[in-house]
Amino acid sequence: MIPIDKLCYHSKLRYESPGVKLAFSLITLAACVANRSAVLSLVILVIMGMLTVVRGGIPFSRYLKLMTVPLVFLLMSTLAIAFDFGFWYITCSAASVYYAVNLVITALAAVSCLYFLSLTTPMTDILAVLSAMHMPRTIIELMLLIYRFIFLLLEIAEAVQVSQYSRLGNRDYKTSIKSFSALCSILMIRAVTRSRVLYQAMEARCYDGTFRFLNEAKRASKKNKVLLTLYGLAFLIFTLWRFYYG
Repeated sequence: MIPIDKLCYHSKLRYESPGVKLAFSLITLAACVANRSAVLSLVILVIMGMLTVVRGGIPFSRYLKLMTVPLVFLLMSTLAIAFDFGFWYITCSAASVYYAVNLVITALAAVSCLYFLSLTTPMTDILAVLSAMHMPRTIIELMLLIYRFIFLLLEIAEAVQVSQYSRLGNRDYKTSIKSFSALCSILMIRAVTRSRVLYQAMEARCYDGTFRFLNEAKRASKKNKVLLTLYGLAFLIFTLWRFYYG
């Protein structure tokens, strides 16, 4: 099973309404991106982290490990924003540093919204909600297949890399390039082979061109719907107030 799926299936929020969790995540994400406020982003980052770890029961070490992946990428990519590299000099200003820090915090808060959804809601429940919203079936099926094959190819790549390292396939730059090209070719061949096997397996199970998902989550209660509506209105009012008077 995919590691993210393992975590979300063990989450205490697993059987809550996926529609409410999806709407809550998207509303918070939209508010975070629209306001671009460091204070609001910090609040969202803390709230989403507490909901995922404390309320959802996800181990804090695993959550922190997942958050370090975008953090490292953001820190490296925002160096060009904080510092101005000239031909003979490197400069930085308080405004550029503040802008870079604000960007990192906002991006992390947005990632925490997506982590909340992915670590508490299985992919099948998300696709069931999108199907109920009448999203085109082709897009939903492509999302499912792409999601599955990303982690499948990562598992194959990890196994091939371990095999290459055990045979000193990275002892120098030349052998590393050869190993990387071999890895790419193997992934291409395995992807085609696995897709053919997958299609044959689906046909053997009477596949008629449509994926059907079993949704085990509860329906949204009236209380949750009202709270979600008030939550969205509060963020909308705050965003409009900040736009006109902030």
